[in-house]
Amino acid sequence: MHWLRLTIISIIFLMAFIVGCSAQAGERFEFYNGVRSLGMGGAAAAIVNDETALLLNPAALGKLRNYFVTVADPELDIGEDTQPLIGMNITDFMDPQKTLDNCKVKPGKRLHERLQLFPSFVVTNFGLGVFMRYATDAFVHKEDTSKFDYYYRNDFAFVMGFNMRLFDGRVKLGANARAINRVETNTSNGGVDHTTDIPTTQSGMDFETIIGGKSVAAEGFGLGSDVGLIFTGPWIWLPTFALVYHDVGITSYSINKGMFNTTTDRPSRTPSTLDVAFSITPLLARGTRMTFIVEMVDILDSVEPAKGKDLASTADDETTDKIMRRLHSGVEFNFYDIFFLRGGVNQGYWTAGMELSIYNTQLQFATYGEEVANAPTTANTTYNTKEDRRYVAKFAYRF
Repeated sequence: MHWLRLTIISIIFLMAFIVGCSAQAGERFEFYNGVRSLGMGGAAAAIVNDETALLLNPAALGKLRNYFVTVADPELDIGEDTQPLIGMNITDFMDPQKTLDNCKVKPGKRLHERLQLFPSFVVTNFGLGVFMRYATDAFVHKEDTSKFDYYYRNDFAFVMGFNMRLFDGRVKLGANARAINRVETNTSNGGVDHTTDIPTTQSGMDFETIIGGKSVAAEGFGLGSDVGLIFTGPWIWLPTFALVYHDVGITSYSINKGMFNTTTDRPSRTPSTLDVAFSITPLLARGTRMTFIVEMVDILDSVEPAKGKDLASTADDETTDKIMRRLHSGVEFNFYDIFFLRGGVNQGYWTAGMELSIYNTQLQFATYGEEVANAPTTANTTYNTKEDRRYVAKFAYRF
């Protein structure tokens, strides 16, 4: 059967990709990751078709054939070592002192937790929403329990996007505008740019606490924009090529000191990045479709100033990103727009996901591996690898 051959070819390709890839060092911190794309290896630019187009690729607003009002869509992402560290206290990761106290219990175990919400309203070619994200990655070093690596980010953003459909919709050109308040901490590398080392003996700490002459967190307000382009060929498999230029002109957070805390510094700027993706969507049978996507993020290999891209990195801003760390690939099987199965490769690690969509509700799950090993120093160009296996769930109610 035709659809069976396509399925076997896709699975073989993914397995070969996993075996052939060597996962490269360092975690990348994007503005937005969604559960669907995480289940598909982190790829999204050419296939996004819902309200998250506002954040992932505004050109995809032209794919919408109806309106979506998302009332609630909490999404929770937890690392494999997180639950033993925090127990049932799932909000502890928002507090720097509680994060430190929890990490000290089991040195060497990584606390990763992310919570995000995106209530929004989208119609064909237009949308707006409010994005809220809280994310923490932290651990106390096992070899030296006096060292604490702590990365925290809280984004609160208002987003509005537009799209133009050209050549009967085969070409879509979109852009968004984001007003963002960011709270950020990165204490890895002995204090990068705006932060300073946090001793593991610290007590009574909050984001405004001054340590070494600087506040624990940096906070600031900024404006950013993304531009996206999608070209869909008029052929049966709907081959699609997508480009997304994120943070046009570099996003700075120095317009204002911020909304929530009094801090001594502003967050690091976010550099412009260009992502490219290609997808096909064969019809396997009546009511059953398959989507396959390959994506490379940041093809220009931009250098992110100051903050570094991964925990415990000593020279991430001075080294070139390895190509495999930026490649993502995934496949999705859609059964009557009700049940979805997903799989993929993220930085050489396997990913998987599923979704149940009934009436106005969605229930989605995914697991993925993230590369979190230290990047090399200028004196040592050897990349280590270390996977952090993560699990993410999302419930959405929309009408």
